[in-house]
Amino acid sequence: MIIYPAIDIRDGRVVRLFQGDPAQQTVHADDPAATAARWVEAGASWLHVVNLDGALGEANPITELLGEIAALGVPVQFGGGLRSAEHVEHALNAGAARVVIGTLAVRQPEAVAELIAAHGPDAIAVALDARDGRIATEGWQNTSEATPVELGGYFAQAGLVHALYTDISRDGALTGVNVQATVDIAEQTGLRVIASGGVASLQDIHALRQAGVAGVVIGKALYTGAFTLQQALAAAGETA
Repeated sequence: MIIYPAIDIRDGRVVRLFQGDPAQQTVHADDPAATAARWVEAGASWLHVVNLDGALGEANPITELLGEIAALGVPVQFGGGLRSAEHVEHALNAGAARVVIGTLAVRQPEAVAELIAAHGPDAIAVALDARDGRIATEGWQNTSEATPVELGGYFAQAGLVHALYTDISRDGALTGVNVQATVDIAEQTGLRVIASGGVASLQDIHALRQAGVAGVVIGKALYTGAFTLQQALAAAGETA
């Protein structure tokens, strides 16, 4: 199972939002590239970078910063505000190894299916972020009628392999990851689902690993020192 340290960027700083609420923000670092370097030095094999400005509709492209992080030598999974094919192309050209698409997948699923066909299944992931069982869009500020299984199943038929699932009620809350929902989505869609939101302890990582989950994004637990990245990697069986 792959551990993805999260680097959420807003206004040039590394932050965490509570349940996606921009009014409930904690700043953890002033230098995202230095933070990324710290995770790479600690053994990260992937990084999960989010442009919160883009996700929240605030124009603040981080192309140069994305390239700087990608130059550290580990693949970057990147999302936030990728709401057109041009945005996706731009992120991939800037250095992202894989992009995470959320709102666009709900608004224009056919366009995302075309992106999967054009770039290959390893370059595209779809965000199945849910509030009360329904997919949330526009930086989690709005909710659609689609369920994670419905959306994930559609894209699995279109060749999608990777999906990111977040139980929004648990994001940033350190209340424990929603293991069962993550496993259910994976089993019902056949996708390699990466869990996100609520990881609080090494027990969460052990549970996800035992359930056969493909990966897990970890943010607040790492930044608050609940455990180290080395401990998380060992718990995931990624490295010791």
